[in-house]
Amino acid sequence: MISEHASPLAALGGVDAGGQNVHVAALSTALARRGHRVTVYTRRDSPDLPAKVRVQPRLEVVHVDAGPATHVPKDELLPFMEALADGVVQDWGRTPPDIVHGHFWMSGIAALNAARSEPAGFRVPMVQTFHALGTVKRRHQGADDTSPPERRFLEPSVGRSADRIIATCSDEVFELKAMGIDTGKVSIAPCGVDLDLFTSEGPADARSGPHRILSVGRLVPRKGVDLVIRSLPYLKTAGFADVELLIVGGGAGGQDPEAQRLLDLAQDLGVADQVELRGQVPRDAMPAIFRSADAVACTPWYEPFGIVPLEAMACGIPVVAAAVGGLTDSVVDHGTGLHVPPKDPAAIAEALATLLASPALRAKLGRAGERRAKARFSWNRIAAETEKAYQLAVAGTADATSLEPMEGAAL
Repeated sequence: MISEHASPLAALGGVDAGGQNVHVAALSTALARRGHRVTVYTRRDSPDLPAKVRVQPRLEVVHVDAGPATHVPKDELLPFMEALADGVVQDWGRTPPDIVHGHFWMSGIAALNAARSEPAGFRVPMVQTFHALGTVKRRHQGADDTSPPERRFLEPSVGRSADRIIATCSDEVFELKAMGIDTGKVSIAPCGVDLDLFTSEGPADARSGPHRILSVGRLVPRKGVDLVIRSLPYLKTAGFADVELLIVGGGAGGQDPEAQRLLDLAQDLGVADQVELRGQVPRDAMPAIFRSADAVACTPWYEPFGIVPLEAMACGIPVVAAAVGGLTDSVVDHGTGLHVPPKDPAAIAEALATLLASPALRAKLGRAGERRAKARFSWNRIAAETEKAYQLAVAGTADATSLEPMEGAAL
């Protein structure tokens, strides 16, 4: 595995983990438990990090010197991908792995360079998971997109050069096709959820009123947290003035510009007394927070997949989800939650009011969500589906049905 900016150790450690950190950590752990030998390469971003960390049997994280040993924003990491690839090849020595799997487009560049290293004479099958696509980001963020301009041509090149692509949702397949990538070499394996941690049984976080709506995630504009705040006046009009909105993620107001923007918006709308920004919390505290909510609102402008809805569903909580990207796959409209149009606070309020008005509906959707999370989104199942993509990359065939289960391999 190559994950240039998102170390799995951050996910295992807690509060600083984003979706890619969680995905790489959980997938690698599940594959190791299934008997594979997994090494995750990530960029050293601190001089204090050891060269190698043994996470568990058959799973190791290697910190590669590529650029300065300090935090560098991910959109500024492109110049260091050649050094990252060189470090990976050096660690392989004369024994390359059976598969190399790139996570995010820049990791894909490093993965391809390592997998096809001419000096070493390697030709290792290469699988790519993008996690997010630049075409989608530009469409929604426009001039605010901070990606390097080279992404426009390098990302499609990674897709065309990879032996196999693992998309996280069906919507991504259409985006890849529009980029000129052969969808015949695309497999779908969604994100998963830790079903040992996120459960419906257990304590619930204390709340201050009769109703609580929860929003979880990084505090960046495209996550649409402001839309949930804007829905509160509509909820008041609908007769729900006693709703607490708990926002988990980001930093405190005054230190985090987006957090302060959200607090200012709540003040302007006259709902500041209903909004709490808790900031980042340890991952093991999240199940109790989920269980304290009547509903979880996930209302991004776009979303490649989204782990938060799965965590909510595993805890038995219904989800109000923007009908975008991977959310249309994970959340079943009127099955495990309610879909709303993107960027529509009135529609968000209407969906939330429907749930708040009916404890029976909340319970029904919550139970269905829990069943769906357990049946479809365990990391063991995601690892098994990932194995099939690896088999196809190795075999060079589009017929997965004839392949036998893989024995322990080096990834």
